[in-house]
Amino acid sequence: MFLEGKRALVTGSTSGIGLAIARALAGEGAEVVLNGFGDEGEIAQLCEELGASHNGADLTDVAQIEAMMAEAGAVDILVNNAGMQHVAPVEEFPVEKWETIIALNLTAAFHTVRLAVPGMKGKGWGRIINTASAHSKVASPFKSAYNSAKHGLDGFTKTIALELAEHGVTANCISPGYVWTPLVENQIPDTMKARGLTREEVINDVLLVKQATKKFVQPEEIGALAAFLCRDEAQNVNGANWSVDGGWTAE
Repeated sequence: MFLEGKRALVTGSTSGIGLAIARALAGEGAEVVLNGFGDEGEIAQLCEELGASHNGADLTDVAQIEAMMAEAGAVDILVNNAGMQHVAPVEEFPVEKWETIIALNLTAAFHTVRLAVPGMKGKGWGRIINTASAHSKVASPFKSAYNSAKHGLDGFTKTIALELAEHGVTANCISPGYVWTPLVENQIPDTMKARGLTREEVINDVLLVKQATKKFVQPEEIGALAAFLCRDEAQNVNGANWSVDGGWTAE
């Protein structure tokens, strides 16, 4: 197991993509710190399963991020995965939703990175993986905040990749298409309302229309890629934005 002795913090990891990444890293021997909300009993079971600890910090609150990072200590692997979505026309987009989405999907990554980097530099080794989205490369209507945050996360990742390249630290994005997770499932009703479509039409004509495979990406596929990016063989994979979108952004 090539990650024995490494500590990994994965935000938004009590379900979905983040949990799949946490499982993949723990499976390679990493000591994992989970972050996210959910049923306390279910989270306790996950911690037992993975030999992990849990921090329930609200990542829209800088003070809670700082406390989480201090509690986690020096992390070797940082995965910024926490995110949320809201679908609405721009003129109807709730201001508070815009602010929350930008804070969670983009600004939180800045804070975790700035706090993790000194320890990584000190060790001369580190991996920063940011879960972006196909929406970091292309846009979709009615998702102004999410599109903006994910495009910003791509740019942020490239910037820190350049800054940290000579310190043994890499930074990369993973940009999934539609992954069958609670985040995607929960946005279906909003999209139905915004576009006047049925559930089946949203799935087939909106979510999967541009994924050439016509299949949802599975969380385990993202976990496997994250684990690869932590390998020594990936030390020159830096500043990249990895598409896992069934061919969506190939067009």
